[in-house]
Amino acid sequence: MTIRVLIADDQELVRTGLSMILDAQPDITVVGQASDGAEAVELARRLRPDVCVFDIRMPDVDGIEATRLLAGPDVDDPMAIVIITTFDLDEYVFAALRAGAKGFLLKDAGTELLTEAVRSAANGDALIAPNITVRLLEAFSRAEPASRPQPAEPLTDREEQVLIEVARGRSNSEIAASLYITLSTVKSHIASLMTKLGARNRVEIAIWAHQAGRMTPAPRPGVGDRATR
Repeated sequence: MTIRVLIADDQELVRTGLSMILDAQPDITVVGQASDGAEAVELARRLRPDVCVFDIRMPDVDGIEATRLLAGPDVDDPMAIVIITTFDLDEYVFAALRAGAKGFLLKDAGTELLTEAVRSAANGDALIAPNITVRLLEAFSRAEPASRPQPAEPLTDREEQVLIEVARGRSNSEIAASLYITLSTVKSHIASLMTKLGARNRVEIAIWAHQAGRMTPAPRPGVGDRATR
């Protein structure tokens, strides 16, 4: 199935470049481009793309506000939005995640990471650039020290291990290799974590792990948990 993408950036050169990169992929097509957040919201509501790729700094309505309008907690049918920006600032990432973004990349991330983020968002997953994941999520937890969430049900030992790996920004394949379990088992544990933690995606799982103080050194793979593989 082709992933339909909407791009919003106030710089025409950037919009064109992103469009060329994504349109070159066999499973992705760009269905619209917007030069500001207001236009992006209007086009997104009209075109209903599978994924929106938004810049942060745009005239009138910025990318974070556009994200909130299309994917925020109060939106009944939230869209999948990836934020892409030149600015590696913690406050931008916090705001984007709170607004409902499913990905956060810097514009120098490269073609592979950009396309991976779009595909992940289309699949209901989330991706943050690896070079900023750990630092930003740790800062996120420090920004809200009073919040110590608890799971709806206790986590198994294996779920705790997967939780920590997700919070470190690892992909499903990397988690499977690290913990010596299958990819389908990883996906099953992540689905269970979403249910127990009330998380909508792996970004929210990672945030929960940091806010709950679970980011202690990971146990060695397979130790004391063979029955849960």
